[in-house]
Amino acid sequence: MKNFKYILLALLFTSVFSCEIEEISDPNNPSLVDIEADATKSDILLLITGTEELMRSEIGFYYDVLGILGREYYFFTNSDPRYTGELLGKGDAVLDDAGFYGTRPYAGRYKVIRNANILMTALENTSETLTEAERNGIKGFARTCQAYSYLLALNLQYQGGIRIDVADAENLGAFVGYDAALADIASLLDQAYTDLNGAGDEFMFSLSSGFAGFDDPATFGEFNRAIRARVALYAGDEAGALDALGDSFMDLNGNLDMGPRHYYSVVGTEEINPIFRTPDQSEALIAHPSFVTDIRTGDARMSKVTERTETAVLDGLSGDYDVTVYPSNASPIPIIRNEELILIYAEANIGTDNIEAIDALEVIRDAHGLGVYTGGFTDANVRDELLYNRRYSLFGEAHRWIDLRRYDLLQTLPKDRAGDDVWTQLPRPVSEKE
Repeated sequence: MKNFKYILLALLFTSVFSCEIEEISDPNNPSLVDIEADATKSDILLLITGTEELMRSEIGFYYDVLGILGREYYFFTNSDPRYTGELLGKGDAVLDDAGFYGTRPYAGRYKVIRNANILMTALENTSETLTEAERNGIKGFARTCQAYSYLLALNLQYQGGIRIDVADAENLGAFVGYDAALADIASLLDQAYTDLNGAGDEFMFSLSSGFAGFDDPATFGEFNRAIRARVALYAGDEAGALDALGDSFMDLNGNLDMGPRHYYSVVGTEEINPIFRTPDQSEALIAHPSFVTDIRTGDARMSKVTERTETAVLDGLSGDYDVTVYPSNASPIPIIRNEELILIYAEANIGTDNIEAIDALEVIRDAHGLGVYTGGFTDANVRDELLYNRRYSLFGEAHRWIDLRRYDLLQTLPKDRAGDDVWTQLPRPVSEKE
């Protein structure tokens, strides 16, 4: 894949929302003002590529922070004690509103949103001849990427809320609370889906190989509906989740790993999977011991961790298994997978059709060596089975902390040292304080 650093023209500003542009040293690169005033087709294509590229921006921090908060794993490193201190609430430690673990994943999401806003402005102002279908395809792509980015930012901030109206960097909108933000994200996804339905058979642009199979209006629309199903589930709208799944790429008989991904390669350090760590090193992602003690006999998802030659010990914590969800530094990171969609389908059926929910869960169980479900059929029974499977199927994909928060079960997470805390949300970044 190309190195796209030179195309991220929209990111040459001093803060996430500032419009102040730094000097552009390459005279062949048009300025942001030029792009917004009269973008060429090439400018628009570069902004599209940049938007997808930016979806990976700071994403490693997002996954690691949520994995640590949800006691899926530890990050053992001597370079920064905050991973085992502040994030785990050690002693008197509290979360820092200027801490990188909150500011960097949050800022990364708004880089995508900002870039997509510039893309939309460029599309509105260009004098290039574009068909209505081409314009709809660009808008559907941009709005879907924005909605996904808003959702991840909201996952970090939770009841603290996020800004939705950020198109005018000099006049930012107010913070929107959790429920209202979910509704706004759902609306943006629906608007994008309408755009995609009017975008013809093909996009006028290309996406990376991470979107192979999801790179035309119809299949990208299936990705849009997959994210929409996740949003509906978070909002407690089970009927809405099922409706969205019906237009998504969910396939009860399909490959569980099917879905769009963040692409990585070994070409250049900027394109290396940021979550991968070489196993059996002193700096490592260490699976929380409960991952091993709680897993059921015969569950093939034990393969997501690898036993170390020696126990890792740091800061009063220890573990015997490395996280090996991603086998190499070129492994892609899933954005959303068919396995998650099947689990959403199961969850959305609990309470109205528990048999259908169990049938879906048996798809997951069968795939991982557990066979036929033999538990109870009450809502509580099926929900427990769901949460077990979400824990192990989506391990390392930044879901457990959110799932237990949704079910008001964060208090069930282990506290490994006296005085440790389990946090509900990240503090609002200091740069965002009003």
